[in-house]
This record gives sequence, C-alpha cells and structure tokens, in this order.
Amino acid sequence: MTLPETSDTLRLLDGGEVPPVLEENAESRSPFFFTCDHYGRLIPRALGDLGVPADQLERHIAWDIGIAGVATLLAKEMDVHLIAQRYSRLVIDCNRPFDSPGSIPLISEATEIPGNGGLTKEQIAARQHAIFTPYHARIAEALDSRKAQGLPTILVALHSFTPVYAGIARPWHVGTLYHRDDRLPHLLRDLLRHEGDLVVGDNEPYAVSDATDYTIPVHAEKRGLMNTGIEIRQDLIEDQSGQHQWAERLARLLREIEEHLHAKKLMPA
Repeated sequence: MTLPETSDTLRLLDGGEVPPVLEENAESRSPFFFTCDHYGRLIPRALGDLGVPADQLERHIAWDIGIAGVATLLAKEMDVHLIAQRYSRLVIDCNRPFDSPGSIPLISEATEIPGNGGLTKEQIAARQHAIFTPYHARIAEALDSRKAQGLPTILVALHSFTPVYAGIARPWHVGTLYHRDDRLPHLLRDLLRHEGDLVVGDNEPYAVSDATDYTIPVHAEKRGLMNTGIEIRQDLIEDQSGQHQWAERLARLLREIEEHLHAKKLMPA
C-alpha cells in the first residue's frame, strides 16, 4: 500500500491522466439525460492507492460495480446523452455535498481509508477542483444547453448497490429513488413490479435527500426537472450478460414511459 503525497500545492491530475468526465451521445435530442456519479474507480497517481489494499479497491466501496456497463449500453441503445465520472468515490464522492461525511470518507463500510486522513483545506480543494467540479460543471452546461434549445429533459441518475451491507442482505433487485418529485420513480417502479420477477424498492435501499445526495437535488430539483434515481443490485450486473439484460430491460421500460408521457400530454416542456 502507498499513501498520498502531502504537498498542499499538489496538482492532483497531471496532463497524462484520464480526464474525470466521460461523455456519450452529446448531440442526443432524446428527452432522457443520464448521469453516472460512480461509474469508475480510478485514483490519481499522486494519491497512490490511498493506503487501501488492492482487493478492497475492487469492492463496492470504490465504485458502483456493474453500472458502467449498464450505463454505456443503455445510452447507446436509446441514443441518450450520458455524462459519467471516472474516478473512485473514495477520492471524492461526486454524489455527496462537500459538507457530508461521505464526501471524502475516512472509513467506508468497515474499511479505513488512510489516505483520506488529516487532509488540509488545500488538499481537499485539489480533489474538488480536479474531479468534482468539472463533472458537475459539464452536467450543468449540458442541461443549460438543452433548456436553451427548448428540449424537454428527464434526468435519470444511474447507480448500483451491494447485495449485502454491514452483514445485512438486501432483498431488492432494483429500486427507484426520489426526493421531492415521485412522478417518474413511481411510474418506473410500477412497470418494474409488473415485470413479475423483481423485488422493487420504493426509495430503497436508499432515499434521496439534500444532506446525502448532490446530483438529483442540485441538477434536477433546482431546475424543476422530472427525475429518478435507479439502483440495481450489483450481483445482477457484475458480468456482461447481466449488464446487457438490464440495459435492454430499462430501455424497453423507459421507452414505454416516454410513450405514456406523450400520450397523457405529461412530457415536461
């Protein structure tokens, strides 16, 4: 294990490293718009491995296992604009407010993150400016552009969750998440339940809130956009077969929702 450098003036990403923002189908005119906060598990070279054993960096604590494949396949299948984030949530969690304890976690589930201890304000700011800020700035820019073009926008935040957390098994296969606006989450929840082979959570295993979430409250709710979070259990999408199956299922159901919204004249302006 290696620990990060300690210089307060650390330039977090050098010119040869992968940029934080991944983008697909930027010219899409679909009403759907996908985000994926925990798509990747990269760690900037300057931070070493954060003092975390290699096997732990492959676990759910570092990223949302399987969702990268689902998000990419789903965006391709539906020709939807996808903006995703390539760096590990252990470096900085792009779906947490800065003042949240989970923003730069000292411990994740039962795993200590030594490289996140004792950070200066400058080191914290370096992570924010290198990873968090460009990701969310690009989302904001894209949403503002869609509004300027008069495109209806429905934000779908894609995530996955571990089957067992803190020793407790989770029964849901998938959950739809929301905070102030439950229109789309409930439409999708009911369609998923109608599939007949799924245990579907309603704001489970997580619920969206201003204290624990960033993407939906800041980008969707403050703009008045119809939105939902989708959480898929990771054992269902850990391989390519599962990722294809879930991308195909979600594409079919989201298309059905789009048709319903048009038919009922509920499509957002």
